[in-house]
Amino acid sequence: MQPQVLFAFFSYLFLILAIGILSHKKQTSSADFVMGNRSLNFWLTALTAHSSDMSAWLFMAFPAALFIRGVPSLWIALGLVCGMYLNWQFIAEKLRRETEKYNSYTLSTYFERRFLDPTGTIRVLTALMSVLFLTIYLAAGLYGMGLLFGSLFGLNQYIGLTIAVLVVMSYTFFGGFVTVAWTDFFQGIYLLIVLVFTACYAFSALPNVESILEVAQSKGISLSLVPDLSVISLLSLIFLILEWGLGYYGQPHIVTKFMGIKTPSEIRKAKFLGMSWQIVSLGAAAAIGIIGLGLFPQGLDNPELVFVETVKMLFHPIFVGFILCGVIAANMSTMDSQILVCASVLSEDLYKSVLKRTASPQDLLIASRISVIIVSIASLGIAFYSNSTILEMVLYAWSGLGCAFGPLVISSLYFKKANHIGAITGIIMGGTLAATWPVLNPYISDLTIPAMIPGFFLSLLSIYLVSYATNKIKKEATQA
Repeated sequence: MQPQVLFAFFSYLFLILAIGILSHKKQTSSADFVMGNRSLNFWLTALTAHSSDMSAWLFMAFPAALFIRGVPSLWIALGLVCGMYLNWQFIAEKLRRETEKYNSYTLSTYFERRFLDPTGTIRVLTALMSVLFLTIYLAAGLYGMGLLFGSLFGLNQYIGLTIAVLVVMSYTFFGGFVTVAWTDFFQGIYLLIVLVFTACYAFSALPNVESILEVAQSKGISLSLVPDLSVISLLSLIFLILEWGLGYYGQPHIVTKFMGIKTPSEIRKAKFLGMSWQIVSLGAAAAIGIIGLGLFPQGLDNPELVFVETVKMLFHPIFVGFILCGVIAANMSTMDSQILVCASVLSEDLYKSVLKRTASPQDLLIASRISVIIVSIASLGIAFYSNSTILEMVLYAWSGLGCAFGPLVISSLYFKKANHIGAITGIIMGGTLAATWPVLNPYISDLTIPAMIPGFFLSLLSIYLVSYATNKIKKEATQA
């Protein structure tokens, strides 16, 4: 392990801890801890929402997709940009106002109060789904960091992962929502600079642009946005847009950031700042994947390390350490938000509602902090034993959250007649289909259909139909 790289790594971790300590504010209740009492300004909201979205996936899985499959993988980015824009446009402000109206600090609490669920089933179901899929999502980020530690530092991945988890767990444990927002803000700026700088420098290091064309042609990699006009090809591009774009409406670690902004009227400014950040960062990451074809004509044993190997090839070791801390930044900005959401769900929705309804604010604060530790350890255990790729794990968790909660968020804001029975049906339909679709798909179609498509639309349809039917039955019973 080169001492310069190690110095850069620990300097970055120390800086993040320092930001966490400086931004720390004393909490007296779980509302302070999980939502910062809705105190974020628009620029904090914008960058914490977007940086918590982009984990190691942005540095590793996405460039690898272009490195392996070429320019058609840009449809993933198009799906993400469209999905997040619509999220800001139609969900953010309305959700912020509605969650304040119902005095809710978690999605589970909001759903229960919005749909007037007397049974508590919605709260428990959404809490369990959140913890299940977010823990898998967390494990995907940790797995990516394991690859980084092995490639960059020569560290045993278990040791590296444990160090990273301890750092994130520490500042999330003490600082809560506000500290997470400030660390995400810094890391969002940092990773954007790293991506743009690396893409520009890597392009200047190419022997010539023709080298990319030659490698792509020899390996049959398409450099066209639409490789051909066959039905299968066009369907695959549509699937890429839908499986990523539809997921945004149900990601708790993203939509809860909308709930934390101080003034709903500032959502518009946050939208334009956040979308600008997303477009530039995705463009730079995509460029690195394509440039990698010219830099590594023989390919790589693990394509998910194309960004890492590009940096190691082009820069001095001390700069390698600081640049690759961008990957750590991307991971930590997602991990802390996901840990915080899981902790809030465990404390607010399970501990408070199911186990101890008369808990004091201080009890809930303690429960929230203990939950941070529990979720961190659980995700670390999954990461240790995972044998999936980062893209596979992220997509599985993304689909699960998107199908279980996306239709519910939309229905809660735009379908006034949706009731708790329809909501419960939608959660079960979406979450179950997303979880089991990889097994069911081969029996239904020879074509690989993303879980997001049947899960999302069938969940949305079931909410509408079941709510309509039960409302009708209730109305007829009342008239009788």
